[in-house]
Amino acid sequence: MSFPWANQYEPQNPLMKWVDDRLPLPRFVYNAIGAGYPVPRNLNYFWNFGVLAGFCLVLQIVTGVVLAMHYAPNALVAFDSTEHIMRDVNWGWMLRYAHANGASAFFVVVYLHIFRGFFYGSYKAPREMVWLMGVVIFLLMMATAFMGYVLPWGQMSFWGAKVITGLFGAIPLVGEPLQIWLLGGFAPDNAALNRFFSLHFLLPFVIAGVVILHIWALHIPGSSNPTGVEVKGESDTIPFHPYYTAKDGFGLGVFLFLYCAMLFFLPNALGHPDNYIPANPMSTPAHIVPEWYFWPFYAILRAFTADFFFIPAKLMGVIAMFGSILVWFFLPWLDTSPVRSGHYRPLFRKFFWFGLIPAMAVLFYCGGAPAEEPFVMMSQLATAYYFLHFLVILPIVASVERPEPLPYSITEAVLGSDDNAELAPGRVSNRTKRKTHPWFASSEFSQACFSRWRSSGPSSAASSRLLLTASSRNRLPSMSSTSRPSMSNTASTGPSVSGTMPSCSAASEVYKEVCAACHSLKYVAFRDLQQIGYSEEQVKAIAATFNVPGIDPVTGEATTVPGSPTDYFPSPYPNAVAARAANNNAVPPDLSLMTKARHHGTAYVYSLLTGYQEQPPSW
Repeated sequence: MSFPWANQYEPQNPLMKWVDDRLPLPRFVYNAIGAGYPVPRNLNYFWNFGVLAGFCLVLQIVTGVVLAMHYAPNALVAFDSTEHIMRDVNWGWMLRYAHANGASAFFVVVYLHIFRGFFYGSYKAPREMVWLMGVVIFLLMMATAFMGYVLPWGQMSFWGAKVITGLFGAIPLVGEPLQIWLLGGFAPDNAALNRFFSLHFLLPFVIAGVVILHIWALHIPGSSNPTGVEVKGESDTIPFHPYYTAKDGFGLGVFLFLYCAMLFFLPNALGHPDNYIPANPMSTPAHIVPEWYFWPFYAILRAFTADFFFIPAKLMGVIAMFGSILVWFFLPWLDTSPVRSGHYRPLFRKFFWFGLIPAMAVLFYCGGAPAEEPFVMMSQLATAYYFLHFLVILPIVASVERPEPLPYSITEAVLGSDDNAELAPGRVSNRTKRKTHPWFASSEFSQACFSRWRSSGPSSAASSRLLLTASSRNRLPSMSSTSRPSMSNTASTGPSVSGTMPSCSAASEVYKEVCAACHSLKYVAFRDLQQIGYSEEQVKAIAATFNVPGIDPVTGEATTVPGSPTDYFPSPYPNAVAARAANNNAVPPDLSLMTKARHHGTAYVYSLLTGYQEQPPSW
């Protein structure tokens, strides 16, 4: 919003003046996020999350573009290409973990941004379009994240795609054809994987476009603030730069600290171990769950367990799941209270903190829990309150609530008084207004309030703490001088098992003589053994004891040749069909994947390869 007192851009040198005359991009930046953009002076740290969301979007686009250079969207090799990124691409493991945990960080930031809007009434006039654009961004984020979760082509990826696309089959008449059209067949396969990859790559740029509209719509009325009172004069605002750029910079530093702690120490914590098992259409996981940020809506979907007259339970669940987000589009018209901020709405505050927040917490918990009692009943109760809150409670509260008196201006809320603020040119100041009128009305506060006045500004918003807990990147056993396996934790590798060289040599013999008859290490190259202490010559010697597929230099025919350090451990079976035929229709798990798919998998494999020796202390 352009105020009369906003600073004007003045180029300081001839070059900038020349650029400004022909392409006024510096002027645009100055007026959008610089000193030319006046912002309410009382914004708290909850207003940092908009900038953090933009940072997360850029992070996801940059890491995603690089990952796409190495990913193969084919059902036969998608899982292997993901492991190739993790193990063979330089810094590929960090890029993939940065992308996966960046998605979680993106949703954390956006959820806090949305609930800030709920409490402070950011959806109210004249900012309805800002809110509507924000809900569109959230829907696009959910679609993008779902398709991205499918791409690793693990067990959860495959079955998650089957379950979520199966929801469209519940739509009467057109459901089944629509589902087949989305998948390109009757089940997730190459066609679905290619489509999801294409859309997953495209949609972030669509999100970026809607974000520009979101910010554009915000700059027309100007930023909201914790009091919900509109700007009355120059004393209510400060330039965005340097005041809020510095504040956003501090918030970004805190965010990066938590994000990097997650990235380097607990990168697998928010993922599911089953996604490190290759997709198998013949084996259904015991408990299919989406990523954590979908849990509340997944709980709403599963809350409907019985048919209602002619409406099947599955269809009701689908309608409720999509309706739980679509109801946000109507918030500006459901909440008719003239007061924006929850700080001045005592009844609204009670229903928000003791109703909506606990209901969402229950939905988050139940969405990740098994579909059994008592979780089903808990999700049903929370779902009922969720819809009651937005469709019934909010309109009733808006009509019966008696809000607390608002400060006349933002400056008054901050400093306790404001003699210079005027509602309009020629009107008396707020101090005079108080002396003559114990009851007052303004454009933001049109209904009567109690004739008591606050002596100080609104209470500060409660701070939020993000508790990040997760597991870390697992490695092969690393070398140590200790004689027993133990767990260590480093920033670069996460938990790893250490042991003596004799024990690791014994492990190599156990694998070669026993485990290699059934279990593969096909994602590990012989040269990787140097990371756990073997010399280059030892690696060459170990590789030479294995026969790997090769070409006879004389005849040119396919044969087996001694391995070299750049080769991978050979699989005991030529393909998965042969592996199933030899093992009662079950493919023996890859030991390098077992370190991720099992709890304390590294310690498990280490103990297995060293002959079930003494268990690690943190088993």
